[in-house]
Amino acid sequence: MKKLSLFLIGLFLIPSLFLTSCDKGDDLNVVSAPAFTLMKDYLITNNMDINQIITNTDGEKFVTAPPATAADVPAFIAKYTILDIRSADAFAAGHIEGAKNIAFKDILTEGAAASKPVLMVCYTGQTACYATALMRMYGFSHTQALKWGMSGWNATTAGPWNGKIGVEEAKGHSNWSYGGAPTNNVFSDPSFTSLSTDGGTILRKRVEDAVEAGFKTVTGTDVLNNPTNYYINNYFSEADYSGFGHIDGAYRILPLTLADNSYKGLDPATNAKVVTYCYTGQTSAVVTACLRVLGYDAYSLTFGMNGLYNTNSAFSSNQWGADSKPKDLPLVQ
Repeated sequence: MKKLSLFLIGLFLIPSLFLTSCDKGDDLNVVSAPAFTLMKDYLITNNMDINQIITNTDGEKFVTAPPATAADVPAFIAKYTILDIRSADAFAAGHIEGAKNIAFKDILTEGAAASKPVLMVCYTGQTACYATALMRMYGFSHTQALKWGMSGWNATTAGPWNGKIGVEEAKGHSNWSYGGAPTNNVFSDPSFTSLSTDGGTILRKRVEDAVEAGFKTVTGTDVLNNPTNYYINNYFSEADYSGFGHIDGAYRILPLTLADNSYKGLDPATNAKVVTYCYTGQTSAVVTACLRVLGYDAYSLTFGMNGLYNTNSAFSSNQWGADSKPKDLPLVQ
């Protein structure tokens, strides 16, 4: 009788063990998508591809020009919560009325507390553009940067730009070329880990880490003298790539978006320093912010073409000292 009972119990246990084993096997066979893929899909679905960080779905570009005249200033500043990320000393010497001086590391906290769209302000517009891109990727899609920074607001605060265009680094340099662009490569995706399987959560953490790390830049001098140390992307139109000339060996990956996989033209290797350069260093700052969040070891070339070759005859816009000069807008102390 005892043996019969044990036999019957065994018959009941065998299916239970089988089903439990199957359940565990199914769980083991479930493979989550890579963190990069989850974040990429989230960015595309939520209109935060790289081109949509540059210009949001409402048509607002990442940068906005200062008002034309002093009379236009009150209406201009009324639209924004103005966050000035310059040093305390520079802020005290002269700033836009109503601006708040903050540390770069506090931009996300201040963005969350803002009651109006944020206007980021720095010395030249470059760090502010980097901050703007990170703010937009974090969900503050109407954030903008002041074009040219405080250098464009008033002649007394224009020193950072005025001091960077006197030396023509690229003119006559052996590493400056007018040839065609090399054929773009096709690389695999960047790779990083996350404890989350939610694309939005992964993105926010990546942005927070980028804010903590700060703006990553390289000088035109270093890239021009050592181009093989970098994976260089010239963010110009095809006509300007040859018309302006370019750093020898620079690729031209434009468009540069997730949706069309053109981002795969960039090298995600941990030892590949991806440097982007544009005309002013402002667009490249935005691109660099996006790339760092995506997992690239990315850098922005400071002052762009203006720093490399400001007198280049191909300039028709965004040339500091020509079509772009400091205005005479009011400062407060």
